[in-house]
Amino acid sequence: MGVSSRTSCSVMTAGGVTVTRHANAESGLLTAACGLHHASLSGNSAVTEQFSKVASAPRAGVRGFRPPRRRIRAEPSATMTSDQVVNRQRVKRLVEKPGNGTCADCGAADPEWASYTLGVFVCQSCSGLHRNIARISKVKSILLDPWSSSEVEFMDSVGNDASKAKYERLVPAFYYRPSHTDCTLLRDQWIRAKYEREEFTSVERQEPYSAGYREGFLWKRGRDNGQYLSRRFILSEREGVLKYFNKHDAREPKAMMKIGSLNATFQPSKIGTPHGLQITYLKDNSTRNIFVYHEEGKEIVDWFNAIRAARFHYLQVAFPVAAVSELLPKLTRNFIREGYMEKTGPKQTEGFKKRWFTLDDRRLMYFKDLLDAYARGEVFIGSKESGYTALPGLPPNIQSSHWQFGITIVTPDRNFLFACETERDQKHWITAFETVINRPMLPQDYAVEAFFKHKP
Repeated sequence: MGVSSRTSCSVMTAGGVTVTRHANAESGLLTAACGLHHASLSGNSAVTEQFSKVASAPRAGVRGFRPPRRRIRAEPSATMTSDQVVNRQRVKRLVEKPGNGTCADCGAADPEWASYTLGVFVCQSCSGLHRNIARISKVKSILLDPWSSSEVEFMDSVGNDASKAKYERLVPAFYYRPSHTDCTLLRDQWIRAKYEREEFTSVERQEPYSAGYREGFLWKRGRDNGQYLSRRFILSEREGVLKYFNKHDAREPKAMMKIGSLNATFQPSKIGTPHGLQITYLKDNSTRNIFVYHEEGKEIVDWFNAIRAARFHYLQVAFPVAAVSELLPKLTRNFIREGYMEKTGPKQTEGFKKRWFTLDDRRLMYFKDLLDAYARGEVFIGSKESGYTALPGLPPNIQSSHWQFGITIVTPDRNFLFACETERDQKHWITAFETVINRPMLPQDYAVEAFFKHKP
């Protein structure tokens, strides 16, 4: 029997709010997590409780969740006709054709699903997102579902390469192409942009993020009280800034962020909503965090790509001879690693305190709370040629308060001592530090290092 491509759902009601729970894991995540966030802000405990039951269930797409991998044996069913057996073997051979061996949407290897209306081969995770656009895309398992001769012939006539030539023909250089490691929202909106909205078949459909100017409202987390309030944001390439206003009719912005130091990265787990975006910029040479979200996935992803477009055009002017391939990694970046460690002070006699750490390029920042606007401190991580090293363990005379797996960061000026809760965390942090330390420093890195050395 074939695997159904339909998505079932159940309905719950609490406090006058109806919650739809989707059997599809990807769609259910987007609905439940966003609903939980709004319910918590509203103070409606009944609604919060109901949403929590949905959002807390483990499912694919949530950071830390790893569904068990199963090898599916594609043995012929006793009820399959000889034609169906032949067709299954034919469609399996199509995966071996050039371009079909990776997911058409996220690049994951060995896709085991296919959209028989679009003619593309996709991974299991992206097949769930295709069900969100069932009017356009209908998916089947390559190994489990029966295939008709006409469906196999259509798959053979299209395939991943031909589909990309059509649906990705005009993808702007700055537009973020998600991989299988990216969050559900980015992959969902990439699939919708390609097949549902067909944004990359006409440049006129790319105006929301290509115009050089964008204005709208986002929910922004308050620096001091942690409440999310609606704020007006304006991104202007001509002015070279992203700014926001505390009041909708205010003339003067509350903050202006220069495009030259701007970064944006999606943080669904950290912020508590699948649409959560963390924006960082430099203010007085210190990192400032802003946490925002929007109810509509398309809206927040359009903001993200508008920021990338502004950064791209800024860097083209700043580095006129640089190739596009050199500029693209600089548009936005994900943090190298984040998590809790303990730290002690410069005298190394103070007690170790638990802090949230973020390694962003060569800046190691630590915060009292993971959603703090400003870091309590920042450490520059240079290269091994400049005398920087990451070592496991602590000096013999140093003992951490609770966590026993130490790390010593050696710099030309002083040593920084940290402690991790587990040996696994220690190894991952050391690997992250070594990734940075083993990379040669660029001229702009030396400028940042000089600032840290002379920082008051």
